[in-house]
Amino acid sequence: MPDSKPVADTLTERSDDVLDTWTEGLSSTLRQRSAPAELRTELSSLLDAFLQGLRSTDGTRGEAYAEVRALLADLSISRARRGFTPTETAGSVFALKGAVVEVLGDDRLAEFWPLSQAIDDLALFTFERFVTARESIITNQTEQLLELSTPVVKLWDGVLAVPLVGTLDSARTQVVMEALLQALVETGSEHAIIDITGVAAVDTQVAQHLLKTVVAARLMGAECIISGIRPQIAQTVVGLGIEFGDVPTRASLADALRHVLAQAGYSIVRKGGRTG
Repeated sequence: MPDSKPVADTLTERSDDVLDTWTEGLSSTLRQRSAPAELRTELSSLLDAFLQGLRSTDGTRGEAYAEVRALLADLSISRARRGFTPTETAGSVFALKGAVVEVLGDDRLAEFWPLSQAIDDLALFTFERFVTARESIITNQTEQLLELSTPVVKLWDGVLAVPLVGTLDSARTQVVMEALLQALVETGSEHAIIDITGVAAVDTQVAQHLLKTVVAARLMGAECIISGIRPQIAQTVVGLGIEFGDVPTRASLADALRHVLAQAGYSIVRKGGRTG
């Protein structure tokens, strides 16, 4: 890599001018996203670390650039959480080139080439870290939504219910199994109702996922019943030739609860109204 120490020395002497130009250029595009004072502080740390790295010749992935890479990684994560786009994030780094050109002037453009390469590499590094951070955030949010969308509810002593809403796929089946088995252990329940009233459609794959959950619960000593078999679902199940085997099914959660309570030895009697 060409020696960039001379231009680093020049930029260090005029670092305030570079910082002013850099901040001013970004303030107009990020006005609604970041306060000027916060932006200047953020860019000041980046510029100082960048000028330190620029004095070395081992490239932007070397030890001399470790600090600036760490700052850019933090910047990427912070902006991903605040809803910045990848273009806005990487563009903040690319904007440094324009600030440097304006401060150095046309007579120094020959010296600017190695600096340009370094800035481009760091911008790409920032973009990579931004995408990684965004994917991590999306993955975490997806896992949290899966957990929230598969609650295990205690309906009665020894009776649990898992109301399912939406689509049942392999990943969600695993979450349902884990949540149900954990609840069975914690409560010592012997009956579990899997309610599919909120499941839009049942096909062969969904049926297989349901049966896996039933088998897993049975291995823990709990008997399962599937409720929420609406007429449309019943027709689909018959048309596809899906077999639920010896797993009892009911049209509604109330019917399923009544069935489970009867198995447990309870009888439900309507209490007579008071007479005046």
